[in-house]
Amino acid sequence: MKLPELLVPAGNLEKLRTAVLYGADAVYTGYEGLSLRTSQAEFGLADLATGVKEAHAKGVKVYTALNVFARNSQLKAVSEAVRNLSEIGIDGIILSDPGVFQMVRAVNDRLPVHLSTQANTTNVEAVRFWRQQGVQRIVLARELNLKEVAEITQAVPEMEFELFVHGAMCMAYSGRCFLSAALTGRSANQGECTHPCRWEYLLVEKSRPEHPLCLETDLNGSVPYSYILSSKDLCMIKYLPEVLAAGISSLKIEGRMKSVYYVAAVTRTYRWALNAAIKGQNYSVPVDWWAELGKISNRGYTTGFYLAEDQVVTETNPDFGYEQTYGLAGTVLKYDPTEERLLLGARNLVTADDRLELLLPETTLLLDSSKMTDEGGSPITKAHNGYRVYLPLTIEREAKGLAKIDGGRNQQGFPGDIPEGAVVRKFLGQAPA
Repeated sequence: MKLPELLVPAGNLEKLRTAVLYGADAVYTGYEGLSLRTSQAEFGLADLATGVKEAHAKGVKVYTALNVFARNSQLKAVSEAVRNLSEIGIDGIILSDPGVFQMVRAVNDRLPVHLSTQANTTNVEAVRFWRQQGVQRIVLARELNLKEVAEITQAVPEMEFELFVHGAMCMAYSGRCFLSAALTGRSANQGECTHPCRWEYLLVEKSRPEHPLCLETDLNGSVPYSYILSSKDLCMIKYLPEVLAAGISSLKIEGRMKSVYYVAAVTRTYRWALNAAIKGQNYSVPVDWWAELGKISNRGYTTGFYLAEDQVVTETNPDFGYEQTYGLAGTVLKYDPTEERLLLGARNLVTADDRLELLLPETTLLLDSSKMTDEGGSPITKAHNGYRVYLPLTIEREAKGLAKIDGGRNQQGFPGDIPEGAVVRKFLGQAPA
């Protein structure tokens, strides 16, 4: 049996390296101007070629999205992109436009094609159609439940199937949203979504504009604005065995726009979970896994439509936009085992009284921020974005050991070398009750 794949978002070269470090089997990227994310989450050709080379050296695959709904003026760029991707050895192209698919086939009919969730595949006959055209993998629509997914995978076992298991949920059908274009002139279908579904709104009846509908009042009795269009985030970590049993071979995490901290924390948590689910015995979600997912930016969690059969899914969050208890402090630039210290490249303000945690693929270690020094060894109390500072890190390698988060089992163990690019997070404060 082919082992299921953990597929992780890579919005840039640093995030690609982070995903590889923390346990991804494959990553997916954008291509400049031709994917459904803005330029801040797309690759230029040079970086993508570097990323493919580095990922392949670690046995990790790289897929690239050309899933823009292309206009005539973009077709030349699409053709050039396909040739470039073919030359650098990309492992698959993600697309949704039949015209783009035709162009991929014309340039290189051996390139694996993955059909994006934007193509809205919801039934067996659609899968059979795309298989006849030469599509290798389909990212099924998030509106399906797992019973429907299983019916599809069993009917067409020759096809690979991919499913989102974690991340932000779009309120529009299969992501085909016109709200951003209508309100701001920036089209989500051209990769420029301004996320107006995450804005705060009042619900008003036309004849009573002075009396907005009250979803919930604040402490003063006034009517607050609400996030009435904002879905909770998808989280299927509890149900990975059910996802695998439905015939899914690639488990996809959303978030090319998210931080390297998000990529590190989510990747390693789902790596632990998938490893446990593959074993197939007494799978459960330890409290540490839930805690890890609660420490990243999120809007609360839902299982979306996957567990719903013939029922309305109303998983919106009118009370808040998002919560986050930890944020990115910086990344490791190098570790000096002789001096027992690591060099941190600060990405946000770090102070001498911050709670800092070093994330390793199988371990979380506390760092002592009170002993932070500059590169010359002088004690400092603050490090701003761009600073390079030293933090002590003594690794005991004898019987005493180090507290270890190993898939939530709190075992004892020893990390190996501290890798460049490892993420350090800082405590921001408790989430609202």
